[in-house]
Amino acid sequence: MVDEKKLVAALQSSSDKERAFRALVSQYKERLYWHIRKMVIDHDDADDVLQNTFIKVFRNIHNFKEDSKLYTWMYRIATNEAITFINKRAKRANISSQEMKEALIDRLETDVYFEGDQIQLQLQKAIATLPEKQQLIFNMKYFEDHTFEQLSGILDTSVGGLKSSYHIAVKKITAYVKGNETF
Repeated sequence: MVDEKKLVAALQSSSDKERAFRALVSQYKERLYWHIRKMVIDHDDADDVLQNTFIKVFRNIHNFKEDSKLYTWMYRIATNEAITFINKRAKRANISSQEMKEALIDRLETDVYFEGDQIQLQLQKAIATLPEKQQLIFNMKYFEDHTFEQLSGILDTSVGGLKSSYHIAVKKITAYVKGNETF
């Protein structure tokens, strides 16, 4: 684990930027990939969004003001990139972003990179029925084990609002799973 302050200084230095960037990618690529993958569903799309995220980080590191953690800043970029990706894809298909997510979930069963069973597929379908913000909050809290304080920094939302959204999301997911039990 690289010291964040030293890493940021190296990233903002012209002489050490490329070496520091390789260290940054090595340290964060897996966590960011899975965060993005939960949003865009498809492996290849997640790789594309991850690449775009790191390009943005590389190009904009000089704008990082250290008023948040580097990790939080990068998650915010990854989240925005994933949302933009889904919205663009939905617009090209002339459907809503919600319909796009549902179509991606339907294709999940044939995805060679999806290793889940029926229960996990059912959970993904339930999550896809949530509004976008609730999906984000649920995924980041449940799967990535972020604290509400971390989520507050990443999503720029109050802790109380996050707790409420998470609680509502859990209730909706529970109701969906109970109403659609197939296992």
